[in-house]
Amino acid sequence: MIQLFHINNYVLDTSSFDHHLHGTVVTEFEQEFARYVGAKYSCGASSATNLIFLALQNKNVTVTLPSILPPVVCNAVLTSGNKIYFNDNVDWVGSSYVLHHFDDYKIIDSAQKVDKDQFKTEANDNDLMLFSLYPTKPVGSLDGGIIVSNDYDKIKWFKEATFNGMSYSKNNWDRDIVFPGWKMYLDSIRATIALNNLRKLEEKKQKLSQLRLQYNQELGYTNTSDHLYRIEVDNNKKFIEKMHDKNIICGIHYRALNTHPVYSVIADESACVHSEALQNITVSIPYHENITESQAEYIINEIKHNI
Repeated sequence: MIQLFHINNYVLDTSSFDHHLHGTVVTEFEQEFARYVGAKYSCGASSATNLIFLALQNKNVTVTLPSILPPVVCNAVLTSGNKIYFNDNVDWVGSSYVLHHFDDYKIIDSAQKVDKDQFKTEANDNDLMLFSLYPTKPVGSLDGGIIVSNDYDKIKWFKEATFNGMSYSKNNWDRDIVFPGWKMYLDSIRATIALNNLRKLEEKKQKLSQLRLQYNQELGYTNTSDHLYRIEVDNNKKFIEKMHDKNIICGIHYRALNTHPVYSVIADESACVHSEALQNITVSIPYHENITESQAEYIINEIKHNI
C-alpha cells in the first residue's frame, strides 16, 4: 500500500535525557528551529492548536479564517474567547496564512510550511509565527508546536504560559508562579523526535522537489507545497475508493467549515462558494520523501486512468 504520508520511525533511549519532561533537548530544538526559520526566539508547546489558543487568549476579536481549514483552528479561536468569520481563501493549503492582524503585529499560521529563513521573509520583528509538529507535518513529532518571534517579551510570555504560568529558570526548583498558566509545554521525547526530523528537513525537501516536479509535469499542475500535493477530480470520495482498490491511499484537505452545523451557527454569515465547490473535488495524493520513481509512475498512471 502506498501511503499518503511517511512518518519516520525512531527508537529513543530515554535514559539519556537529563529530564524526561523538559530537558535540555527542548531548548536545543527550540534554538535550532529558530535559527533555521530566521528568528531570534522560540517556544515549544504540546501542540500548535494550543499555541493558537494562547496567542488569542481573551483578545475578544473576530478572526477571519479560510473555510477550507482543519477544524482545530476554529476550536482554538472559539475556546480562547473570540469569534470567527470565514473567507473563500483556498490557496493557502500547504502554505502559511495570516491568522489575525492586530494593530502592531500579526500572527502567522505556518502549520503546513517550514522554510529556511521563513520568518525573515514573511514576518516583522514583533510578529508571531507558529508551526505544527504533528506527525505528518514538514517537521513532525508525536505532536507539538513551536512559535517564533524576534520579540523577546512575547516569547517569554509563551514560555511562562505553557509552563503552568511559572517563571523560567535552569533549576526548576527556582521557578516562581507568575500567573495562572497552562500545562502545555513541549516534552523531551517530542523535542528529540522533532530535532531529528528538523536535521533531515533539507534532504526531505530535495526529494519532495523532484517528486513535485514529476507530478507537475505529468499531471499539469504548478503546485509548490512541501506538505500536500492536491489535484481536482469529479468526485473525491469515489476517487479515493478507486485509488484504494489500487493500493494507493489518498485524502481530502479539507471540508468547507462554513457548511458545518457546529460553526455555521457561531460564525458570521460569509460566502465561500469556491470553498464549498472544492471540498467535493479536491483530493491529496501520496506525497512524501520515500516514494520511489516506480511508485510515482504507478500513481500518475492510475490517476490518469481514474479522472
